[in-house]
Amino acid sequence: MSRTDDIFRPALAGKRIPIISLDNKWYKLMAGIEHTPEMKELEDKLKELLKRQGKLNTELKEIKKEKTKIMEDIVGVMDSEDGAAKQEEYSAKLNECNARIDRFQDELLELPKEINEVNMELMLSTMEICYDIIQENTDRIKEIADWITNVRIELKKNVVRKQECELKNQQMYSYMHDIFGAEVIDIFDMKYNPEENPLKA
Repeated sequence: MSRTDDIFRPALAGKRIPIISLDNKWYKLMAGIEHTPEMKELEDKLKELLKRQGKLNTELKEIKKEKTKIMEDIVGVMDSEDGAAKQEEYSAKLNECNARIDRFQDELLELPKEINEVNMELMLSTMEICYDIIQENTDRIKEIADWITNVRIELKKNVVRKQECELKNQQMYSYMHDIFGAEVIDIFDMKYNPEENPLKA
């Protein structure tokens, strides 16, 4: 069983999931992240389903307007000489409208379920890829943190070593000054003077 099935899907069960392709935060989340072919396919399919849903709703409104107009026309010809023929014509149109309304309403009832299913799969794919990136980043963070810790330890050791070397030089210079005298040490001063040592911290 994949991580998607055994962890993410149960975690999302019963929760209201926003339609990803309509959520600007999802695009911000995925900025700079390469979408897998599966994600691209799901995203395209979701957009098409939403587009179809919008189109059906618009057409359904138009058909209902058309149906209302036909019913008004039927009432308008009831008392005319050719009323029967006109009513038959309008009734046929009315039946056609009703059939189209039924088809569109049936499809509109099914679309939300299909949209939610595709949206869920896209959400799971998103969680999968983000989880992998977070894991990679976590490993990298640990690696860098370990490096920083080691560098700090080594830095502290080197600071101590540097201070020990400086102290040793100062002690040796002082003893040599006392033993050999200032004139002899003046020659040495040209090469080394702890007070002017550029390496001194």
